Amino acid sequence: MIDRIEQATHFRSLHDQPGAFLIPNPWDAGSARILEGMGFVALATSSAGYAFTQGLLDGHITREQAIAHIRDLAQAVEIPISADLENGFGDTPQDTAETIRAAGEAGAVGGSIEDSTGNDDSPVYEFMLAVERVAAAVEAAQALPFPFVLTARAENHIKGRHDLDDTIRRLTAYEAAGADVLYAPGLPNLEAVRTVCDALSKPVNVLVTGPLANHSVEEFADAGVKRLSLGSTLMRHVLGHLNLAAREMLDSETFGFMKVMGGRQVVDKFMR
Repeated sequence: MIDRIEQATHFRSLHDQPGAFLIPNPWDAGSARILEGMGFVALATSSAGYAFTQGLLDGHITREQAIAHIRDLAQAVEIPISADLENGFGDTPQDTAETIRAAGEAGAVGGSIEDSTGNDDSPVYEFMLAVERVAAAVEAAQALPFPFVLTARAENHIKGRHDLDDTIRRLTAYEAAGADVLYAPGLPNLEAVRTVCDALSKPVNVLVTGPLANHSVEEFADAGVKRLSLGSTLMRHVLGHLNLAAREMLDSETFGFMKVMGGRQVVDKFMR
């Protein structure tokens, strides 16, 4: 039986330790157990990674599906789970609060709320509404019976709005509203990462993708980053290997891919 208070306290303490730590993103119970068994100290869900398992694109799962996914992972592993909760599955502050409560009840000890609207014509929420949504999420997190780590995300860069000043303005406001961790996915380079970290006093999460994948954990830590996640990258990597194996079978009618795949050993070692 997992002591959720102890687990949550441990997760929060990871953000107070020196350096930066990795929080990879499984997409189901099996991948979560593999990552736990390999020694990672915490995991984060990926809305896109899970959506792919359902044959859907990112942004097309429901709150109920996301909460069920959290419950599956929380029951599969003993290390902390932080949840990708998209925009809270609704536009209002009440929506974000309800989503945080549901995630906590499902077993997450942390979770993120983003300021993305899901509307291509207006991809991020107006500033004041965005802040109100984070404040409501913070209030709901603080009402849980354990120290839930609330992450607030500024989605400008991942939505094509490359305005670093506005991103910092938003993250600063989310910090003031009580968010525990700040996160701006899609930052273009390490210098932008450093600028964001220098502007904030709370821990910063960085999505390792694109040009940022050229840097090491140590380099991120030197820039001020506390936490590193990968979003749907691991799941995409697995799907890429599936594509290569299937293409070889279809085109060459051979099975060379089996010589380099260690799936059987992984299953035998980490599944229970």
